Amino acid sequence: MSRSRTRSRAHPPTRSRTRSHTCFPTRDRLRAAIAVAVGLVLTVSLAACGKAAQLGETMSVAGTHRHRSLHIGLLLPENEIVRFERFDRPLIQRRVKELCSRCTVSYSSAQHDPAAQRFQIEAMITNGIDVLILDAVDTKAVRHSVVQAHRAHVPVIAYDRLAEGPISGYVSFDGGGVGRLQGEALLRALGPKARSSQIVMMNGSSTDPNAGWFERGARSVLRGKVKIAKSYETVGWRPENANRNMSAAIAVLGPYGIDGVLAANDGLASGVITALKAARIHPIPPVTGQDAEVAGIQRIVAGEQYMTVYKPFKPEAYTAAEMAIAVGRGQSLSKITKQRVNSASARDIPAVLLEPVAVTVHTIKSTVIKDGLYRVDQICTKKYADDCRKAGLVDRDGSPHDAE
Repeated sequence: MSRSRTRSRAHPPTRSRTRSHTCFPTRDRLRAAIAVAVGLVLTVSLAACGKAAQLGETMSVAGTHRHRSLHIGLLLPENEIVRFERFDRPLIQRRVKELCSRCTVSYSSAQHDPAAQRFQIEAMITNGIDVLILDAVDTKAVRHSVVQAHRAHVPVIAYDRLAEGPISGYVSFDGGGVGRLQGEALLRALGPKARSSQIVMMNGSSTDPNAGWFERGARSVLRGKVKIAKSYETVGWRPENANRNMSAAIAVLGPYGIDGVLAANDGLASGVITALKAARIHPIPPVTGQDAEVAGIQRIVAGEQYMTVYKPFKPEAYTAAEMAIAVGRGQSLSKITKQRVNSASARDIPAVLLEPVAVTVHTIKSTVIKDGLYRVDQICTKKYADDCRKAGLVDRDGSPHDAE
């Protein structure tokens, strides 16, 4: 139903023959009159369709736009940390399909490379993505790309890390709470000797605002209660960098001058513990972690790592999917978000901040096993069989104990 067809029917070619006037229309005049009438109807209909389309864009919540399919882009920072590939990605994809069977998810991993992630964002915008879920490698470096998405009318949901730029919504865990759980656990592990003890802080990367958030939370409970002898930034959150930092701390403080280590996540904890073992420090001082990786849980069972912070990935991933579909359809996030956060470039961003959970050897069954994050047999491999028996995770014959 094109406009060109309307014009041809509404304005037929003129005829040169002279006709007598009559009270009744001739056949040609009747045809012409019908053509004009049809043309007017078509023109009015097209105009009405155009106005309806505009109304649908501005009043999308009330129309069928609410139920339309979406093409969602999912951009995660890496695939070396187990959680992103094993939990975040599949959970987000599953929830999107549950909410919208015709919606699709395109996924890319930046492999720790901010430039690669910027290219991925631009490519997705070019390919007509409707909304982005973005976990930024470098929250500052990605700002220009977020602005580009905004200009292209592609809303961005910041996932786990608060990217700079015009973000439509944000979901993560309370970073201050993560740090406080780590600090409180370390103080409990040190006991009454805490005030005369000195610890090392192995923080995350400065390109991740969560790293500063974790550190501030930890310091808020450690301040005045223990001496922080050394504090490091770990570039790229890489375990090998944590290992180098820890080796440097041991060289300065001595093998027995470190009473505890606040490691910001399980990957850094692995680098720290490897350095402590290489220095033949025994027993290993209490070391914290985060993300409840299976390797971290196994180190806790073996007595090498004191604790980790469990962040239930399902509610975070599901919330991100729900937020993405809502903003993609032009809906308000007011029914999903209850909080507001500020970034360096934006204020009052609708947010959901979830509560983290501390996990020690005594609470493995009541947390990660009970929630179905891991099965007992995934933790209690042959290497950790004896440790699991001591921890009460399996019986003497190797049978797993039920979750509490």
